[in-house]
Amino acid sequence: MRRLRLTFLLWAGLGVAAGSGCSKDNTLPAEAPAAAETHLVNSTLIGEYSTTALAGRVSNIPIAGALVRYPIRVYKLTYTTRNTDGQPVTASGALLVPVTTTALPLLSYQHGTIRPDDEDRAPSYYSASSEVYSAVLVLASTGYIVSAPDYIGYGASKALPHPYEHGESLASASLDMLRATKEFCEKEKVTLNKKNFLLGYSEGGYATMALHKLIEEKYPTEFMVTASAPGAGAYHKSAFADYILASTQPLNFLSTYVWVLDTYNRVYGINRPLTYYYNPPYAAQLQANPFSAVPDRANELFTTGFRTGILNKTDAAMAAAFRANDLHDWQPKAPLALFHGTADDYVPYFNSEDAYRAMRARGATQVSLHPIQGGNHFTSVAQYTLEALGFITQYY
Repeated sequence: MRRLRLTFLLWAGLGVAAGSGCSKDNTLPAEAPAAAETHLVNSTLIGEYSTTALAGRVSNIPIAGALVRYPIRVYKLTYTTRNTDGQPVTASGALLVPVTTTALPLLSYQHGTIRPDDEDRAPSYYSASSEVYSAVLVLASTGYIVSAPDYIGYGASKALPHPYEHGESLASASLDMLRATKEFCEKEKVTLNKKNFLLGYSEGGYATMALHKLIEEKYPTEFMVTASAPGAGAYHKSAFADYILASTQPLNFLSTYVWVLDTYNRVYGINRPLTYYYNPPYAAQLQANPFSAVPDRANELFTTGFRTGILNKTDAAMAAAFRANDLHDWQPKAPLALFHGTADDYVPYFNSEDAYRAMRARGATQVSLHPIQGGNHFTSVAQYTLEALGFITQYY
C-alpha cells in the first residue's frame, strides 16, 4: 500500500505530457507464428542515473524522491519493423532499465501526439521535453523495465511520414520494440518476469489499445498482457469522423484531424487530390504546408461533396479506412481500464464509452470505464496518470 500511495503522489505531481493528441469483427488466427528473425539492430547507452540524481530531478514534487528505488540506465534501441507498405524499416525507441538482479515486469509506454517539427520529444531523443524524461523515468526506477517506441516517422525513421492514428502500424512498431527489448535483455542478462503492462494517453492511448488487441489476437503466448490502461484514445474512428463532419460548432483541433485524413488517404491508396477534401484556399495551403492554419468550422474547411459522402455512407473507400482503424469493438481478455475526460473536446468521451459498451456486449468481463468528470484532453492528464498507475499496480 505504501508503494501504491507514493506512486499516486508522484504521478499526480508529474503528470504525462499529452499530445497536442482493426475492423469490427475480423476473424483472426489464435496466434500467428512467432517471428524467427531478430529485431534488435543496435543499442546505445544514453545515460546512467543514480537514485540521488533521480530524486534530485523530481525534488520539486513532494515525496517523489522517496519513491525512487533503483538506479536506472537509459538506452536508445534501433530495431527492425515494417512500414505501412509492408517494407522493412529501421525504427527506434528508448529503453529504461532499473539496475537490479531482481526479475521485473515489462511496461510498454506509447507516447502522445508529436508534430514532425517537434520531434525531439520522441523517447529516443531523451530530451527534457520528452514524456520519458521525468515521469516515465521515475516509473522505471520504481521497478518497471520500460519500452518506449518512437513509432515510425521519428528518431531513426524520421525521414518517413508518421502514420498518424494508423492502428496497425502503431501496434506493430510497438510490438517490435518489445521484441527488441526482450532480445536486449537476453543479451545483457537483464531478468524479466512474465508480466507485461501497457500505458499511453491520447495517440498513445489509441496505440496502447491497438497493441493490446494485436498481442491478444495474434501473439498471446509471445507476450501475455497482464493489464493495460489506455487514456483518451480515438478508438471509434467511424463515429468520430461523423461527429467532426456533422459539427456546426467551432472545433479547436481540426489541423490534427486533417493529419489523420492525410494518413488514411495515403496509406490505403485512395490518393485523392486535396481539392477533393478541402475548400479553397485551404487545399492549396495544405498542399504547401500540411500543418498550416485551417478554420475551426468543418463546413468551411471540408468540401460539401466529401462531407456528404461520409455522412451519407456513400464514400466507400474512406469509410473502409475509418472502419479498418476502429478499435472499440472487440473482446479483450486481460484487465483493461479506459480513462477519459468527460469534457474532452479534442477526442470526445464517447470514444471510450463506445468501447466499454461494445466490449462488455462481447463478454469482456475485465473492462472498466473511468470517467474523469469535467476534464478536458489536457486537464485530465494528471488524474489519468495517477489512476492508471494505481490500476496497473494492482497486478504488479
